[in-house]
Amino acid sequence: MSAAAPSVLIVDDDVVFRRVLARELAATGFQVAVRASGTEMEPALLTRDYDVVLLDLRMPGMDGLAALARVKDLRPLTEVVILTGHGSVESAVQALKLGAHDFLTKPCDLDHLEATIWRAAQLRAIRSENEALRQTMTRHAPVGDLIGHSPAMTTVRALVEKVAPTNSTVLIRGETGVGKEVVAKAIHHLSPRCNRPFVVLDCGATEESIALSELFGHEQGAFTGAKARHHGLFELADSGTILIDEIGDTPPSLQLRLLRVLETGALRRLGGEQPLRVDVRILAATHRDLESLVHQGKFREDLYFRLNVFAIDVPPLRRRAQDIPEFIQHFLTRLCPSRLSTIDPRAAAALTAYSWPGNVRELRNVLERALILSGGLSICADHLPGNLSTNNSPVGPRGEEAPLPLQEVEWRYLESLLTRYDGHRGRVAAALGISERTLYRKLRRHP
Repeated sequence: MSAAAPSVLIVDDDVVFRRVLARELAATGFQVAVRASGTEMEPALLTRDYDVVLLDLRMPGMDGLAALARVKDLRPLTEVVILTGHGSVESAVQALKLGAHDFLTKPCDLDHLEATIWRAAQLRAIRSENEALRQTMTRHAPVGDLIGHSPAMTTVRALVEKVAPTNSTVLIRGETGVGKEVVAKAIHHLSPRCNRPFVVLDCGATEESIALSELFGHEQGAFTGAKARHHGLFELADSGTILIDEIGDTPPSLQLRLLRVLETGALRRLGGEQPLRVDVRILAATHRDLESLVHQGKFREDLYFRLNVFAIDVPPLRRRAQDIPEFIQHFLTRLCPSRLSTIDPRAAAALTAYSWPGNVRELRNVLERALILSGGLSICADHLPGNLSTNNSPVGPRGEEAPLPLQEVEWRYLESLLTRYDGHRGRVAAALGISERTLYRKLRRHP
């Protein structure tokens, strides 16, 4: 909502009154639309999200209280002010219980009405910001945590910074567990939509019928068990960002609906007839080869071209081994924030030499297990799974680079800690749980 120009919808069956009021409010800077009844109001709410609705209490067909309930059903964050010539204490109490912001009687002083609209619009803005914050905080991973300074991650970070300020659709590709959702959050966090909702649907873990309802919502009676209207993720993400994770697993029916949203910016709830416009930035993520799926006829070519406006490839962890020490420090801090957890050089070397087929997610799980075994103190090699032994580092997929020599692994880890603690060797030694003399001896072995 723009603080300079709140949008107002006047719903009143008195043609003279609504025309005069619309003219007066427009002259003071409000964006004004008018409708003659509650029935006419519905299509207007479906196509635009107004800040405030001014409702007459007595209208033919749908009365003001029924219209108020309908506004709250269609646009829960929109504020409603009842403005009527037939006020009573009982009707005012009922309107306020149904969620009205205020109840004014005609004739109403114009200055007082304008002040009421401003207060309602400001409250609406606060509620919208709170909803955006709630949506953001429901996700587990921290926003914008792009860990690592390897050349591969430097490239990813540069691409994120380039595309984030735009409104372009982004296709994020990479193996399972590399952090595609983290990249999506970084894009949202750096975008003009950063204070609006960020929502996620994992198509790989959701049945087709549930995915359709979750994304697009449904009307009451749309299918067995649909006892009430359900607002989908596209509506919840309005003015924000939606990440469709594992989009390569989407069935044809969902692919077609997604294509229509990308092409028209509008959707229909399941069982609904009226189109609903949404302003949502779409990000998509997949571990699958979409081009191959297109050639196999399993993914729509037109949808692929719509999604592949700007692609970001997130490298597997085995191709950015120099980032592993930074990940280790990051996860130790997050997993055990109440105490200083450390890791000895042999364990760090084993973690860095491993090929990590499960990528960053696997590394986090291994560290969480090790912290449990160590009691939250120093992690040693005995706390790691047997297949991470430095003498038995697994061989990765064909074409993968050979593991680094242990001395090189140790040096990279020490180098990362020296950078983290600004070259303060005493703090590095304390973090490692070794003496400064031992640290000096290790450093002398390296150039």
